[in-house]
Amino acid sequence: MSILRRLISMLLPLAIPLIAVAADEATSPLIDKVRTATARFKDINVAVSEGFTARTACVSGPNFGAMGVHLILPVRIFGSVPVLSADQPQALIYEPLPGGAMRLVGVEFIVLKNTWDGKYPGTVPALDGHLLNLVDVPNRYGLPAFYEMHVWAWEQNPVGSFADWNTHVTCEQQPSN
Repeated sequence: MSILRRLISMLLPLAIPLIAVAADEATSPLIDKVRTATARFKDINVAVSEGFTARTACVSGPNFGAMGVHLILPVRIFGSVPVLSADQPQALIYEPLPGGAMRLVGVEFIVLKNTWDGKYPGTVPALDGHLLNLVDVPNRYGLPAFYEMHVWAWEQNPVGSFADWNTHVTCEQQPSN
């Protein structure tokens, strides 16, 4: 048996559960809810008209993939009551395309830790059974500690529908200013 065949036979059993998880995520009820709630934001002008503002340039990964350009709705992040609902993401994520166009690829749910802890002390926020991740201070965004979760509702992500970085998203078309 060749080395390649031997390697494949050893790794294939490990890959099958990952493929099953990816298939389950692709049909997640949370993803369906996010798609329904955000379909109108495929046109970035609609997002801007509803108060979403650019918070970041295109965020690329340290080793692979990207997140994209985040447009946030400040009241959902900086309000005194934490908002955590599938139909109310705090950020819309866009991938820059040639000619300055932007393509909606996903959303991010963001809850400031202090706001959450003030309302729900001793708990970790979860959305439809998915725990949010804690991003402590200092962080690259200049925010106080916060919980977050990405949902790649509009672009398939080979590393998972709820992973931070998406290997199918790129910042290559980000205009340089």
